[in-house]
Amino acid sequence: MKKTYTILIASLFFLCFESFAQNVVSGKVIDAKSGEALIGASAILSGTSKGATTNVDGSFEISGVADGSYIIKVSFVGYEELSRSVNVSGADVDLGSIGLAESIFSFDQVVISGSRQPEKITQTPATIEIISSKSLDELPSFNPGELLSRMKGVDYLRAGVVGTGINIRGFNSNFNSKNLQVNDGRFSTLIATGLPMGPLTTQIKEDIEQVEVILGPNAALYGPNAHNGLVHTITKDPRSSAGTTVALGVGNQSMLSARVRHAQVLNDKLSFKVSGEYTKAEEFEFMDSVYIDRNADGVKEGYEEYKLDNDIEFLRAEAALYYSVTDNSDLIFSWGGSNSTYLSPTNVGRNQIKDWKMNYFHLRYVSDKFFAQVYNTTSSTEDTYAIDQRTKNYYAAIDGGATEAEAEKSSLGNGATFADDSKRWNAEVQYHDTFGKAKVVVGSQWQRDNANSNGTYLLDNGGKDPIIINQIGVYGQLDYQFTEAFKAVAAFRGDNHEVYGFNFIPKAGLVYSAGNGAFRLTYGKGIATPTILNMYGDLFAGLILGNAEGFTLTDGSKVDKQTVEKIQTFEIGYKGELVPQRFFLDANAYYNISEDFLSPATVVGVATHRGDTPMSEVQSGYGAYGGLVASYVNFGRVDTYGFDIGTNVYLNDKINWTFNYSYFDYSVDEDDLENNDFNKDGVVNKLDILVNAPKHKFGTGLYFRGDKLFGNVYMRWVQEYDYFSSYQIAAKTQDLNWRGTPIRENARSTDTWNYGPLGGFVNVDLGLGYKINDIFQVAGQVTNLFDSEFREFTAAPFTGRLYSIEVKAKLPAVKK
Repeated sequence: MKKTYTILIASLFFLCFESFAQNVVSGKVIDAKSGEALIGASAILSGTSKGATTNVDGSFEISGVADGSYIIKVSFVGYEELSRSVNVSGADVDLGSIGLAESIFSFDQVVISGSRQPEKITQTPATIEIISSKSLDELPSFNPGELLSRMKGVDYLRAGVVGTGINIRGFNSNFNSKNLQVNDGRFSTLIATGLPMGPLTTQIKEDIEQVEVILGPNAALYGPNAHNGLVHTITKDPRSSAGTTVALGVGNQSMLSARVRHAQVLNDKLSFKVSGEYTKAEEFEFMDSVYIDRNADGVKEGYEEYKLDNDIEFLRAEAALYYSVTDNSDLIFSWGGSNSTYLSPTNVGRNQIKDWKMNYFHLRYVSDKFFAQVYNTTSSTEDTYAIDQRTKNYYAAIDGGATEAEAEKSSLGNGATFADDSKRWNAEVQYHDTFGKAKVVVGSQWQRDNANSNGTYLLDNGGKDPIIINQIGVYGQLDYQFTEAFKAVAAFRGDNHEVYGFNFIPKAGLVYSAGNGAFRLTYGKGIATPTILNMYGDLFAGLILGNAEGFTLTDGSKVDKQTVEKIQTFEIGYKGELVPQRFFLDANAYYNISEDFLSPATVVGVATHRGDTPMSEVQSGYGAYGGLVASYVNFGRVDTYGFDIGTNVYLNDKINWTFNYSYFDYSVDEDDLENNDFNKDGVVNKLDILVNAPKHKFGTGLYFRGDKLFGNVYMRWVQEYDYFSSYQIAAKTQDLNWRGTPIRENARSTDTWNYGPLGGFVNVDLGLGYKINDIFQVAGQVTNLFDSEFREFTAAPFTGRLYSIEVKAKLPAVKK
């Protein structure tokens, strides 16, 4: 018995000693090439809950480490992940300087968008495409959106000189709000329409660290409208990118672009960055047709757009101040503003964007356990107008006997002008931590929209009663590492919206690592939400009204108010090295179930009430329309499916070859007339579903990156496909009618001209650059090298050859 007590006391003493024998593992993370500190890099002891992020001088400390053998993993966005063995035995361990190499190979990259935490791209339970800072640096253009054309699974669309857009996995339109744009965790979408900011953005190319594109729904962590996909732009930290960059570019179409970025570390606590851009150009020569009834027989004649302005002009600026609260936490305040003028295609013609101003103020708190942010976004314009409607107004005034001056003034009435004076507040708080083998993320987001059109396109009582809507969401994710090779991810989100109510969004995934790659199986749900325009729109004197409250028709039947569109996605994929350091494969296959589509504006009938309000009180043109109204409804179910394959072959450390191919198709129950016959013509076909996506597309490119010389050649092929979006049509001749007119290629189609299908082209881009020394580099590119005539979007010109040349100077930071 005495011996037993002795052993017990000795064991307790050993356990107590071990609990107090806690050590510190420390080190400093630097750029392996420049020696500059990497701030915000992640250092984690694999298999434990212990980890830290690097502070302003790149240092980290992991405290409370018990004796034992560990693997420490160090990672940073845009750099290769590094693993190192660590043995702790009764003393602190200083690992010294740990150099991370900038990622050259696809399989080494670290991303944050898949789970909102840094992880190696092969370990994330999502299909993610990356535009790296190196690719952006070598692009001699002010428009980083051009690189989206080289991604698998992405439908890239060029709409003129500066207009670039993307769609993912079908159901595109000229008013597509199903792909969420996020900049540094901030929603970058327009307030009333929900559209991505696109060319209205405030960021310049030289301040972008990385762009991550998620294919498929990711609403569980990001909220509504991360429906078909997500584009997340991550900007540079001034502490790891100090210095000054000046870029000057010129090209055809009278293009001139001047950009500057400066970042500086003031002391151990403070650093800042500022950036600015001025770009001007001229749109391709193109006059769209506007059809107007000026004949007694009712035949519409085509007229050129009235007061078309091909001038393009962008002015952008951003500033950010970084304050290190502690070694592991930062307070970041940023501002951005832009003023933009360009031509934007819509589903009823082109809009003349005139001096559209965007501004935001953004405050973030970032630490190793907490993230919090609050930001305010404002949008304003007074002179933007719809060219189609302005043209119609002008000729209607001329036909009524008005003088030229009177007709020009009249042209800006009756739905032609779009004013905006809208605001949005967002706030978010998040906690993330590791508990043994489990990583946990929980958070909440709040949004308050204040949309004001000054009576031009919303039911806002002439601007006296802005549309104010609140919504709140909570989310969580559990990432559990069962073994070194196998992990499971489960996530959820609950959102409550003042108009369309509560929605629950789940997500789950399994990732199995094998060698230098990983297999994944994921399930995700997404929702696309009605925009404020869908809910409270007021266009053409109330002929089109938003459907936030439903309608009562003259026969007493009801039209339900619009609610969310739903999508469920099942996806399998593999990402990894087939040949170490040489051949990288990224492949996925998916099956989507889409329900309750958000329809385009459609005639719902003659209504007596909108909600509880008589139509005579809500429809300003009631005397002319008598309650006849078009609005937005939900309908249908469609199953879509496809796969994407991307390869990256590194012939050596300077030359790599890429190839990607995507397939997309769909199926629909043609016998379900009640749900799927949207246009009520007694048959279910593609004019009800509007998939608007090519079935096949591929791209291939060859890249060279030497010590001085760099260049690439890229070829893209897109199969031709039919496209329909409200007035807009691009389709081959067929035995069908669109909006009451037979579909005929190169002929008029009711309100617009049908130039034929989109796609059906091969496009080649060429780029070449030279690094003169450590400061100067010069680069040039030709887009559409062979000047092929093709059209990628409706209400937009045919894409011609674009060429540009850019000189860039990178001045290093002044050493303290």
